[in-house]
Amino acid sequence: MKSPITGKEMKRMVKEEELVFRKETFTILFNYYFCEESNEIFTDEALDTINTNQAYNQYRAKYNLPFPDEIREIREQYDLSAAKMADIFGFGTNVYRHYESGEVPSISNARLIQLSKDPAEFRKLIFASNALKGNVLEQVLQKINILLSDQANFNLSYLPNYLMTGMSNGRASIYTGYKTPSLKKFIEMVVYFVTHIKPWKTKLNKLLFYTDFFHYKQFGYSITGAEYMAIQMGPVPKNFSSIFEYASTNEIINVAFTEFPNGGIGEQFSANHQHAFDSTVFSPEELTTLEMVLKKFKNVSTSDIIKISHEETAWLDNNHKKGEISYDYSFRLVHL
Repeated sequence: MKSPITGKEMKRMVKEEELVFRKETFTILFNYYFCEESNEIFTDEALDTINTNQAYNQYRAKYNLPFPDEIREIREQYDLSAAKMADIFGFGTNVYRHYESGEVPSISNARLIQLSKDPAEFRKLIFASNALKGNVLEQVLQKINILLSDQANFNLSYLPNYLMTGMSNGRASIYTGYKTPSLKKFIEMVVYFVTHIKPWKTKLNKLLFYTDFFHYKQFGYSITGAEYMAIQMGPVPKNFSSIFEYASTNEIINVAFTEFPNGGIGEQFSANHQHAFDSTVFSPEELTTLEMVLKKFKNVSTSDIIKISHEETAWLDNNHKKGEISYDYSFRLVHL
């Protein structure tokens, strides 16, 4: 952003500040542009959104409220419009759509939405509301029966969550970039990179880290909801080996093993032509982030991207304990 005073580009910076939301005070990392000549600070609409989202998301996490992506996914699993969902819950016509767009629901409305994630409970709400009729009602009930059947399938209902979160509760938090962990998005992100380049495992892990963290820096949310750890070779997604094995076993990607002179075994990833990259799981903004990260690091070697990641505060502050990396570190990224 250029300074409205000098016309020169300003440096983006962060500082701790307190923000009040619904009579509660939250500490956020306030993003702003600093004009060095005038000592004035400025924000634009994008930074204002990032700043307010931090407080909103802390509030959601504190009271276990659903996040916008969860609210949208609950609706989509029943193939209903936002207006129909509002009718079932007794909300105003546009309320559900506003929640999907980022408005924070009241606690009572949030509990109704969370309850509806369970197909059996949602069926009760449908009949209690009497909001659906005819073919629409019939189609939704058929969808509910399919979902109830899928719940009994471990691979469909439990394995994806386990691969992304291990034994944790899978709730969106600062360690998931305030996104519900999504195995589908994570794997499609992997497919994107292995389709354009053939990265070794270590480089792929860095590409995933930079993509999720750079997107959080730009929008206040990660893309995949993955948690990241700081290990000797740099930041890595939690449980990455099991996820890559799952993707390879299901013929989503190919993995080639190479033995190095020092006795180590390297894993190089490439596209499996039976699984084309599915861009529809990503928003236009998310696709832009993927493109920017690929452009930045496409020709960077594995050894160099390790060194680059070791310059990030996210790794420097956490590698000694192999700890989880808070997405707050995204605002301090050096190389993006």
